[in-house]
Amino acid sequence: MPVRSVRIFNGFERFWHWTQAALIITLLFTGFRIHGFYNLITFDQAVTVHTLAALSLIVLWVFAIFWHVTTGTWRHYLPTTNGLWKVARFYAWGIFKGEQHPYRKHYWRKHNPLQALSYLGLKLVLFPTIWISGLAYLTYNYWQNGITSPVLGWVAIIHAGTAFAILAFIIIHLYLLTTGGSFTHHVMPMISGYDEVDLTETELAYLEQDEPQRLKG
Repeated sequence: MPVRSVRIFNGFERFWHWTQAALIITLLFTGFRIHGFYNLITFDQAVTVHTLAALSLIVLWVFAIFWHVTTGTWRHYLPTTNGLWKVARFYAWGIFKGEQHPYRKHYWRKHNPLQALSYLGLKLVLFPTIWISGLAYLTYNYWQNGITSPVLGWVAIIHAGTAFAILAFIIIHLYLLTTGGSFTHHVMPMISGYDEVDLTETELAYLEQDEPQRLKG
């Protein structure tokens, strides 16, 4: 199959990715202050910034969900077992032996099977959990019967635990950006939108005919 430089990440997708990253880092930073890990800013400042960042992230997620559904981009996150073991073996073993990554990006499948599975878990499990627990904690005074102290404590534990899980995801994500190639090589597609993609003859013909602006060079 021909390999071409194709714009696989459009402007909104890149804006969503980097804005989401900035907001999540802000939430982690202020969240650690709220839990007393440091004293660089006041507690009230941390709560205010944390709340504003959380609400901004929720608005961003609403737009992102709408965009994923209307553009069909959600299909890139559908899990598949085809090639999953090969990719998992590569990250667990092959990467330390200098083996070549077993997955090549395709026009209709830009995430490898392990990425798709992990991103799906992030979007369907961790994000909704942090969203629901955060809103419950933020608005507990407005519930008709209120939230009792024991329940509120569990909400806080779930919220903090999920935040640490998201932090672990970010650390692993950053680590993998340093493997199997240069850091810049992995990051540039989310900056420029272009990446090297294996195209079938049909896909190449479609892009040349209907979306030539997606092809580079």
